[in-house]
Order: sequence, then C-alpha cells, then structure tokens
Amino acid sequence: MPTTVKAAVFDGQNADPRISEIVLPDPGPGQVRVRLAAAGVCHSDLSLSDGTLPRQKWPAVLGHEGAGTVEAVGEGVPGLSPGQRVVLNWEPACRECWHCRQDEPHLCEHALDGAARPYAELPDGTALHPGLNIGAFAEATVVPANAVVPLPDGVDPAVAAVLGCAVLTGWGAVNNSAQVRPGQSAVVLGLGGVGLSVLQSARLSGADPLVAVDVSADKEELARSLGATDFVVADDDLTKSVRALTEGRGADHAFEVVGSAKVVRAAWNATRRGGTVTVVGVGSIGDEVSFNALELFHQARTLRGCVYGSSDPERDIPVVAELVRSGELRLNTMITDEIDLESLPEAFERMRRGRGGRSLVRFGA
Repeated sequence: MPTTVKAAVFDGQNADPRISEIVLPDPGPGQVRVRLAAAGVCHSDLSLSDGTLPRQKWPAVLGHEGAGTVEAVGEGVPGLSPGQRVVLNWEPACRECWHCRQDEPHLCEHALDGAARPYAELPDGTALHPGLNIGAFAEATVVPANAVVPLPDGVDPAVAAVLGCAVLTGWGAVNNSAQVRPGQSAVVLGLGGVGLSVLQSARLSGADPLVAVDVSADKEELARSLGATDFVVADDDLTKSVRALTEGRGADHAFEVVGSAKVVRAAWNATRRGGTVTVVGVGSIGDEVSFNALELFHQARTLRGCVYGSSDPERDIPVVAELVRSGELRLNTMITDEIDLESLPEAFERMRRGRGGRSLVRFGA
C-alpha cells in the first residue's frame, strides 16, 4: 500500500519549503523505500532552489544527502532487505554508458535521469519530483536500488547522512581527483560542509602545510581542530599570505569549495607553478573565469573540475565509512546545526551567508 510521510515541499524556484504530507508508492521493480534517519543540507540544495542548477522540475522534495533504513524492497533487488542500514547515493551509475565503461561512474550519462521523473504525489494527486534523484527532505523516500549503498556496522546512520555527498565529495577530491601525496602543500578555500571534508581528507593524506581559508574568522578554531596548520581570512592579500606559508612558491594543491569565479581565480593565484587547482564548488553558468594565454603557458598549472569527488560510491563509501568508524574522519565536528524540517529556511539562509558547517535534519528514526 502507498505510504504517507511528512516532507518539505518546494513549489517552485526561490520558494520557501512548506511542510506537507506526501504519498509514496510501494517500491516497484528495482526500487527500495528507505526510512530516513537524517538528511544533510547541502549547498547544492540551495543551488537547485534558486535556479543556479537549472534542471530541477517542480514541485519537488529536495535533499540528496541522507542515510536510513531499508523499509521495503521491490522485485528484482538482490542484496538488500528490510532493516538494512544504507547511505543514499544521489548519482547512481548505469554501469553501461561510455563514461561508466571508462571507469568514470561520476560522469554517468544517465545518473540524473530519475530526477526528471515524478516519484511521489501530494494528497491531491499532484506529481512530485525528487531533488537530485533522492528527495531526502522527507521521513522516507523511494529510490532505485543502485541509489543506496549498505552502511557498515559501527557508524551512526544519522551522522552517516553526510557521507552521501559532503564527505564523499571532499574525500574524493583529495584522493581521486587531486591525488595529494604526503608532504605536499594544500590550501582549501571555503569551509562549509564539503570544504571541511576536503580539509580533513587532506590532513589524512599528509598535506603539509595545510592552509584553511574562509571569509569568516570564526571558523579558525574549527579548521585547526580538523587539521589545518594555518588559517587565513579571505581578503585581497590572500595570495601573499599563502605564498608566505609555502616558501614563496604557492601551494602544490588548491581546492576551490565555494562555487565562485572570484574564488576559482584566487585559488589559481595561490597555487605554485606546476601546481593543481581542483574546483569542487558548484558555480552558476554566468559566472565566468578569465585567464590570459601567456599565464596558462607560463604557469603550467592544472585546472580541473571535480564532480562528486570523481568517486564511485559503491567502492568509496565503505572506505570512507571505515575512516569514520576508526575515528580518523570526524563527522560530528562538521555538523554545526541539528534541525527539524521546519527549520530548513534558516539552514538555507546560513548557507547564503556562509555561516556554520553542515546542517543536519534529524528524523528520529
């Protein structure tokens, strides 16, 4: 029978969410229903809401970073059963397209197909679309079976919600995309949830010095507690400050975790000749970055994008979960606000203002 749950419904672009009951169908072939323990509030949710990411259909239940317990399983779903704890994967790979065959599941051509199809209804029959396939700002959701990854024992399923996007993206940016080596210097620009994950992962990779950068000086204590050797407030002297901390050269690696052309350019300027800039933040289509032809040649730097940490969630989430279980990755310190669904507008406003780390919606399951 269909299941009725509470959810945060967004009726259109720039609309505040309203709390409503929604009706979830029973999982069909190849689908599962997951009862959410918690959902992280990611900047990509804000970008979907305000149109920076323009592909969302309305009305919708946003939220793509979550974890919980399998509640029901459709036909043809091996390896999953009710009661199993899982992490949601917002970019499930088809394993058949050209990119998947090139071992690039993070670039799968069909990964976001589900976001374009209705997955639930309002009580009056209005079709609802899931934000980035998942619809995690709800007490439960129905997703394809390849959009869940079993969660190893010993990891709190509520805190594990942030594994599905922020932590996997940050860890993957360091280990899959940039491949930071011990003793290399790194600078992280932007200390939201993903930036804090990049910071911790760079520490685990042996980056030294490890420079944290943010517009808010209030984040210095948290940044240092998570492994930063130095903290710099973002200002016009950022390049000089980073060079002073890296023997005058600039960093071997810079991670842009804001989604801004200005910050991409700042990351580029703070990187040494021959260094690498990894762009993790999601910017808008009209926010252009400029380089002149001579500096591209002379600086010999690498500028690369980074989608979902260049990760394969089925492969990488168990690895990252083990780092959490061992205490090497500290998720609790990244979660600065625990909220209910009704408090989502305030969480969005904190992201707009660059305040805090990750907000976590807890459902009490």
